[in-house]
Amino acid sequence: MSKLTLASYPHMLGFEQLERLLERSAKSGNDGYPPYNIEQTSEHSYRITLAVAGFGEDDLSITVEDRQLVIRGRQSEDDDGRLFLHRGIAARQFQRMFVLADGVEVGEAVIENGLLHVDLTRARPDSVVQTIQIRKG
Repeated sequence: MSKLTLASYPHMLGFEQLERLLERSAKSGNDGYPPYNIEQTSEHSYRITLAVAGFGEDDLSITVEDRQLVIRGRQSEDDDGRLFLHRGIAARQFQRMFVLADGVEVGEAVIENGLLHVDLTRARPDSVVQTIQIRKG
């Protein structure tokens, strides 16, 4: 049995990159940590909020790589002289990836009260209808 791809449909031209993004997104294997929300803040803007309690500004990095928003967290190991009787707060690293559509730009990122907010905006299209002129050859 053959796998159906977007290339199997002759009327779907130029969607190879979308297919690769979908495959990469499916393989990312996000395990649910850290939890996050995505909210629409206006008609053309969004906000991703991650629960990053225990992480400071220096422990987090935000990059855009090949139309993917990548948020990484890694806490430094500074347990010098500390004796834990119980350690229930995990200090594990994470990586969260979000695929960005064309025209979506990453705005500012703010950390407050253990929450990391990342604002996104979608560029408004100039025109939905495009007229193509025909010239004589």
